[in-house]
Amino acid sequence: MAAVVRANPLEAPPAIAGFMFDVDGTLLLSDRSLGGYELLPGAIETLSALKERSVPFVLLTNGSAYPPAEQAAKLRKLGLPVEDRQMLTPSSITADHMIRRGIKRALILGTPGVGHALAEAGIETTHPGEPRASEVDAVYVGWHPDCCMKDIEAACHAVWGGAKLYVASDVPFFATKHGRTIGYSFTISGAIRRLTKARAILTGKPSLHALRFVAKRLGLPMRSVGVVGDDPIVEIIMARRGGATALAVTTGMTKREDWLSQPEPRRPHRILGELREVLAYAGKSVHEPRG
Repeated sequence: MAAVVRANPLEAPPAIAGFMFDVDGTLLLSDRSLGGYELLPGAIETLSALKERSVPFVLLTNGSAYPPAEQAAKLRKLGLPVEDRQMLTPSSITADHMIRRGIKRALILGTPGVGHALAEAGIETTHPGEPRASEVDAVYVGWHPDCCMKDIEAACHAVWGGAKLYVASDVPFFATKHGRTIGYSFTISGAIRRLTKARAILTGKPSLHALRFVAKRLGLPMRSVGVVGDDPIVEIIMARRGGATALAVTTGMTKREDWLSQPEPRRPHRILGELREVLAYAGKSVHEPRG
């Protein structure tokens, strides 16, 4: 049975009309290089059942190494019924945000897949070491395991020249089958921010930019979205901030006893005993106990 977690008794979330699933720690565990995947129990069955019931869902990873379509193709090979449009990354959100802000040229700190969504949206992308690399409207930091000081220096010069700083993920760790792994975006952007004192625009989870984008893709208000994830400072805090319903799993960063000790802003509405329990909440309001 799903564990019940107490929260504000005045809360009365509307029925869940669609879902957002985290990937690492919720549906699968990758290796540290993001090259191999191990499906978690119930992942295929849960997504397949939602698809059969015509319940809309998307996947949102904070990983930015691969373009969304390429990531979706990798997951389909594992058996997950995920269409290209259902696969979202921070780069999807970054591209949308930059277009709306009139950004035309961006410096990318990341692997080739990091800037793919930006280029597809019509934003000119460049990388450290290329001509006029620091003459940009924005810097975007994503998955960059080979980052060096020259890359950080180029980003700092761009920010000092007036470029906005965008960051895919501000999470220090994520779950893999080898244990928790350092988030490169968090580390790299930390160095840039310390040098430049720039404010970073976070586009991945737990930003409301991310939840708004998810809700728009689902065609729902944020309060009608069920957010399923494994990390209290990522999916759960994002859901709470946006008025969505937070559903927690125990297969990734956080175990049951840790969920039960979370402060209110990081407290899920339900702890799932297994991922399939998501199906019981489709079309229903998750009320929390009073008193």
